[in-house]
Amino acid sequence: MLGAIVGDAIGSVHEGTGTKTKDFPLFVPQSTFTDDSVLTVAVAEWILTGQDLVDLLHMYTDAYPGRGYGGFFYHWATARVREPYNSFGNGAAMRVSPVGFAFETMEEVLAWSKRSAEVTHNHPEGIRGAQATAAAIYLARRVQDKDQIRQTLASEFGYDLSVRLEQIRPTYGFDETCQGTVPQALAAFFESTSFEDAIRNAISLGGDADTLACITGGVAEAYYGAVPRNLAASVMAMLDKRLVAVVDRFREHFGLS
Repeated sequence: MLGAIVGDAIGSVHEGTGTKTKDFPLFVPQSTFTDDSVLTVAVAEWILTGQDLVDLLHMYTDAYPGRGYGGFFYHWATARVREPYNSFGNGAAMRVSPVGFAFETMEEVLAWSKRSAEVTHNHPEGIRGAQATAAAIYLARRVQDKDQIRQTLASEFGYDLSVRLEQIRPTYGFDETCQGTVPQALAAFFESTSFEDAIRNAISLGGDADTLACITGGVAEAYYGAVPRNLAASVMAMLDKRLVAVVDRFREHFGLS
């Protein structure tokens, strides 16, 4: 899940800019963590403690205002609504990475990712996006054959994962839906040669950059074994003590390097 947070922070300054190149500095003074990281940590705490996820999402949003939350989600959280709102936005996928690292069977990963999504994103596409992202992380932890991972995900979730980045990039724009984000984020991983290259791929698509890189970053961390130490250190320094404590506890509990 640290890879998701790193991707979010690197992508934070590219959201809405239409970046279409892989040649950019990884960090600039304006780089920061967004709602993607905040809600990823909330899901991690949910897994660790068993607290009510709705309560945690409400509390984290209140504790970290102004981090780029989607309008519907922000209203849901700040109004303390407890019912889901049938969303198929990519928020379900951006926060789910801890699930892919925490469980040891695909059945558990699918069940927990569904639970993580449906408290807000109970539309079938919202659930599918969360499950596909978590499943990709689960598979990337175990399988080094990217074609096998691709085929399994395409078969299970019905996404077209055959499209290459050079085909996506020219016409791709900002898209906040799961179905318009998750396949593209996975393509960025499949064509990568390293963790950093995966993040650069995702941002170079010019879409919802922080969320694309967040989703890609979780899968890339699982596949390549770890986040490069210099990138991890830079991003952990951006987080406050509360977020760092949950990240550290999660990583220690699940034996993540």
